[in-house]
Amino acid sequence: MSKSVRDMINEKNSNRSILHFTEKAAPLIFLLCAIVSVFTTLGIVFTLLIETITFFNRVSFLEFITSVEWYPFAEGNSSYGILSLVSGTLLITLIAMVVAIPIGLASAIYLSEYATLKVRKIVKPIVEILAGVPTIVYGFFSLTFVTPLLKNIIPELPIFNALSPGIVIGIMIIPMIASLSEDAMNSVPNSMREGALAMGSTRLEVALKVVLPAALSGIIASFVLGISRAIGETMIVAVAAGATPKLTLDVTESIQTMTAYIVQVSLGDAGYGSTIYYSIYAVGMTLFVFTLAMNLLAQYISRRFREEY
Repeated sequence: MSKSVRDMINEKNSNRSILHFTEKAAPLIFLLCAIVSVFTTLGIVFTLLIETITFFNRVSFLEFITSVEWYPFAEGNSSYGILSLVSGTLLITLIAMVVAIPIGLASAIYLSEYATLKVRKIVKPIVEILAGVPTIVYGFFSLTFVTPLLKNIIPELPIFNALSPGIVIGIMIIPMIASLSEDAMNSVPNSMREGALAMGSTRLEVALKVVLPAALSGIIASFVLGISRAIGETMIVAVAAGATPKLTLDVTESIQTMTAYIVQVSLGDAGYGSTIYYSIYAVGMTLFVFTLAMNLLAQYISRRFREEY
């Protein structure tokens, strides 16, 4: 049975009322979500700050930032020098970026400048699958596959070392650098490529001398975000890097990172309210400052070198 004209008018007015209500409610819902995000961030920072202050009421801040010994479990002679944990974290990050930057950037150049649309649709999701693998799987991959493989090259390499997890973290970060860099390169107008090709440049010259400089801000931002990701990585280093806080540049030695120490203490090695317990908040605050600095640097670089087309 067909609807009368009046029924159709009433139905349209009813739909218009629902649409009008949705238009009014949507900004409030979005605002509520934003407020929840902001207050969650403030809550995390406040918790870190309060517990960190408690830690520094018991341990000298000067000792924390200048001592190279980190022995919180030594009864009567404990030492809280964050430098050994910072050096372990930076060593792992350096190895990871040596692996991730060249491979990720080369992948981005191939996907952006050489791959056909069909190949790009197949290859890019496959590369991005690496980012979806749980980090605990990467940790055991490092311990049971990469380390034995490296022992064929370096026979004296111990089972726990900095080299193996550093390489695996680099592999884990490749999709981030490749995907973000490829997006930045794709945003470069084709007219710039066509102009360079018309002047006799090869495709490699176009990629390296035209597209790469034009997309530099996005590419550098992807590097900085990758560094930030490597600094904050936890499970891979907790499984494969060992638990030896040490100020060293030797990649074959066992080290401990800031995140691995937090995991160690959080597993129950320290009682609630002890100095060791509060030390994880001080280490967490240090990690937070490092990550925040890297994110601010990424934003600055993106704004500073952004190209307007």
